Amino acid sequence: MRTLVTGGAGFIGSHLVRALLAPEHRDGAGVSGVTVLDAFTYAGDERNLRAVRDDARLDVVHGDIRDASLVDTLMARHDAVLHLAAESHVDRSIAAGGEFVSTNVLGTQTLLEAAVRHGVDRFVHVSTDEVYGSVAEGSWTEDAPPDPNSPYSASKAGSDLLALAYHRTHGLDVRVTRCSNNYGPRQHPEKVVPLFTTRLLDGLTVPLYGDGRNVRDWLHVEDHCRALCLVLEKGLAGRTYNIGGGTELTNRELTERLLAACGATWERVEHVPDRKGHDLRYSVDWSRIRDELGYRPLRSVDDGLDETVAWYRNHREEWSR
Repeated sequence: MRTLVTGGAGFIGSHLVRALLAPEHRDGAGVSGVTVLDAFTYAGDERNLRAVRDDARLDVVHGDIRDASLVDTLMARHDAVLHLAAESHVDRSIAAGGEFVSTNVLGTQTLLEAAVRHGVDRFVHVSTDEVYGSVAEGSWTEDAPPDPNSPYSASKAGSDLLALAYHRTHGLDVRVTRCSNNYGPRQHPEKVVPLFTTRLLDGLTVPLYGDGRNVRDWLHVEDHCRALCLVLEKGLAGRTYNIGGGTELTNRELTERLLAACGATWERVEHVPDRKGHDLRYSVDWSRIRDELGYRPLRSVDDGLDETVAWYRNHREEWSR
């Protein structure tokens, strides 16, 4: 099975590419080769693929998912798609949402059209728990209607609905995943875990939104990629799968853990005005992927955060620019 991975040079995408090319997936997902399609914006970096760059089964293509001609050419020689390419930073979407709508919605539509045209066997559309909006208590199941509150999450909700519509209208085997907050090595420093970590390692202060009560579930990127491989291998067409990490933390609790890991104190925390439309709590019920596909997270947050901080401490040359 020849697999196209969009956004494969980004944080999650590059971890996924390495997982797909690992020996254990040759007989599982049956992946005979992987093509990465990445626009190499600020968030994509070829260095993320160095560990597998010499693998003869890997091709890397520099291009945009909105380029219909390029997408059509690539889709014609692939059996499966793992679609991760997206603009994903909430603050950037609040400042200027146009690129988010263009990439996340129109880019996804371009891929879907080509997938239908060439009879692609499987199309895994990777999304986010943010499409559900905030939940005060309990957890969103996959049957909950989207209720996004930021331009970013609204653009992802739109792409989710498009993907599922192409399944219902055209019979395309679409599988949608919605994950909680990812963290791990090689994440771009605009995200909260690497932002706080790199600033603390540099002796700077870190900005904590509002009173720090906002709650997120934390998912190690390697657990997320294992779940995506399961969905590719065994998921059902037209099905949506929530992917959780199993540990909810307030932003204040996350900050405490990162301060401890970096040997810093609360004197390094600067309280800043809250983000516009800041959702109080995200929480997804991921019992479906557990019961149907056998997924369980393996990384504890404490171990995962310690390992992540150690990676940033030991790889300054990877992020300091």
